[in-house]
Amino acid sequence: MAKATRRTFLNRLWLGIGGLAVVESLALVATFLRPRPAPALADAADPVVVAGPVESFEPGSVTAFVQGRFYLSRLDDGGFLALSRSCTHLSCSVPWNADEQRFVCPCHASAFDRRGDVLQPPAPRAMDLFEVVIEHGVVRVDTGKRIKRAAFARGQATYPVQT
Repeated sequence: MAKATRRTFLNRLWLGIGGLAVVESLALVATFLRPRPAPALADAADPVVVAGPVESFEPGSVTAFVQGRFYLSRLDDGGFLALSRSCTHLSCSVPWNADEQRFVCPCHASAFDRRGDVLQPPAPRAMDLFEVVIEHGVVRVDTGKRIKRAAFARGQATYPVQT
């Protein structure tokens, strides 16, 4: 058996260190690409969030509800949509930009209008919805189940009953 030289030892050491660096890099990439689990919504025991009386939301307004992780959008025609705060691209939290009158994702610049429709990709579809119920003039949002959709349709909005 040939005697190992210092050069052979150092070459094997650097090869091992390089291999370890490659494995760590692959682990980091895999962790980055793995989808994040969906965040827990509101209180699991009672997923219904009382938003408030219909009159407190002006037509054309967007109101953030931090505890329910949604935006309540009052459409110009009086309808209500409860839009999830998560981008449909990679689930980043999407803030409402009142100056631009649109939602803009800070991660990859997807943009959505006040109805949740995609204005600018890479988001593949409209923002998810939560069910809106209006009882006795009070708006309630059920955050227990997300409603996935391709685009806005008038039937998705909830309208107050005219008395």
